[in-house]
Amino acid sequence: MKKIFLIPGLALLLVACNSGTDKQKKLEKFTKQEAELKSKLDALGAEWKSVKDSIVALKAELGEKDSSANAVAVSVAVLKPEVFRNYIDVQGRVDADENVAISTEMPGTITRINVKVGDNVNKGDVLAETDARTIQQSIADLQTNYDLVTQIFDKQKNLWDQKIGTEVQFLQAKTNKESMEKKMAMLQQQLSMSKIISPISGTVDAVDIKLGQMVAPGMPAIRVINFSNLKVKADVAETYASKIKKGSEVIVFFPDMDDTLKTKVNFVSRAINPASRTFLVEVLLDNKKEYHPNMVARLNVNDYQSAQPAITVPVRTIQKDENNASFVFVAENGIAKKRIVTLGKEYSGKAEIKSGLNENDLLVTLGYDVINDGDPIVYKQ
Repeated sequence: MKKIFLIPGLALLLVACNSGTDKQKKLEKFTKQEAELKSKLDALGAEWKSVKDSIVALKAELGEKDSSANAVAVSVAVLKPEVFRNYIDVQGRVDADENVAISTEMPGTITRINVKVGDNVNKGDVLAETDARTIQQSIADLQTNYDLVTQIFDKQKNLWDQKIGTEVQFLQAKTNKESMEKKMAMLQQQLSMSKIISPISGTVDAVDIKLGQMVAPGMPAIRVINFSNLKVKADVAETYASKIKKGSEVIVFFPDMDDTLKTKVNFVSRAINPASRTFLVEVLLDNKKEYHPNMVARLNVNDYQSAQPAITVPVRTIQKDENNASFVFVAENGIAKKRIVTLGKEYSGKAEIKSGLNENDLLVTLGYDVINDGDPIVYKQ
């Protein structure tokens, strides 16, 4: 029985010995590989140190310094295309087509004033009257004679219709009546001339007369303005005659009101003033705002717009080289690069770039005046 139990035990011991031998072999193998890898790493490290020392030596030999320590701090902006618009600046004035200073048509003394400043009036309203007693008396006297000759004419006409009387009597009565009618019409016209009548509908803006004041034709008495059709008028140099059209965009600025209006050109004159070599431009105003005739206005009229979105840069960043070529600086991988550019229009501190720059280029906007082509640069935050 003891022999039976001894055999399995010996088998287990042999298996354990074989397992220990395999692990020992693996350990020795891995140790050897570790030594080989470490040797290779040491060799690579020595090689890298040698390369690094060579670079430092070459830099020292060429007199170079660390570029980061010598870089210039600049500011940059990413370029994006946009529609470029150019405007011309002209001075204009607020005006009204219906702005009249009314005066009397005949000399006389003011006897009645029917309006005051701010009143709304209609076309044909009597605004004031002058002394017309003499004319009224003449009309009253003439009316009596007119009634008489009218009765005589009516009777003479009835007789003539009945073939009674002579043709000479009928014609005489008719002539007397017509002559009296003409005299009456003339006196009525003179009476109407003694009244100051509004030729337009609008608002009374000024009353420059007083009761009892002597007035004469040509003397301003009452001003009436129609504020519903105010506009800005400006004279533009004929150089822009082919560039400004009806419908052109315009920005109107009123310095005295600190107000700005964006609108369109309503009218462009085709005739050139031979004296000033200018043409007239008109812009309608918003009737909801209280603009005043003869008020000064500044007009920025659009005379150019790029057909496609274009690259624009601040004018201050553009420089000239020894060949008088325009250039700017852009940043490329931390290096300043000089770019020759072709300029288009300039407006409000910006210049249109026809060629030389591309979308997403980094334009140097600050520090461009202290760097040269190829200088190392760093970007300010």
